[in-house]
Amino acid sequence: MSTDQEAPESQVKTENETVVEPPHTELAEHEPTVEELQQALAQAEQKAQENWDKAVRAQAEMENLKRRTQKDLEDAHKFALTGFAKELLPVLDSLVLGLQAATGDSEEVKKFREGSELTIKQFESVLAKFKIETIDPIGQPFNAEQHQAMTMQAVEGVEPNTVVNVFQKGYMLNGRLLRPAMVVVAKAAENKPTDTPSIDEQA
Repeated sequence: MSTDQEAPESQVKTENETVVEPPHTELAEHEPTVEELQQALAQAEQKAQENWDKAVRAQAEMENLKRRTQKDLEDAHKFALTGFAKELLPVLDSLVLGLQAATGDSEEVKKFREGSELTIKQFESVLAKFKIETIDPIGQPFNAEQHQAMTMQAVEGVEPNTVVNVFQKGYMLNGRLLRPAMVVVAKAAENKPTDTPSIDEQA
């Protein structure tokens, strides 16, 4: 009888008992070695360096873009009159040609010349106000960047490669060429063959 009474108590005790198991973690399962830690640190440092390089490159690109944009804006302001100035130059050319064609000593011609000269001076003054400079290189050495040689001719007493005449003046806007000057350039004089004395003269 006593045996049968003890059996349920032991069974109850077994059912009520809970088994505590240790937690399963990677650290518990695998302790990293020093080499692995060093490798992980090296990879983290390499990644950090790559990110730093990207940030530096991005900053440099932004600075370059800022400088380019600023230069483009400056050029836009400096050379905004390029098209307008090119359209005005033929008008000035016509005034100059009209003045050159006005010959004679009559009062009407004199008044026309005076009016044309005054208009041309005012025109050039306005151009200078907006940084448009005249290229009138007569007597100066030929400059292929600013002059366009229309022809060459030998001129006595003038150094070769010197501008001896200007067909049409050139113009520059803020140091940039708007139109080259059309010029005549001196060339070296051709050496004439010396006359050889005849046999009779030698005798």
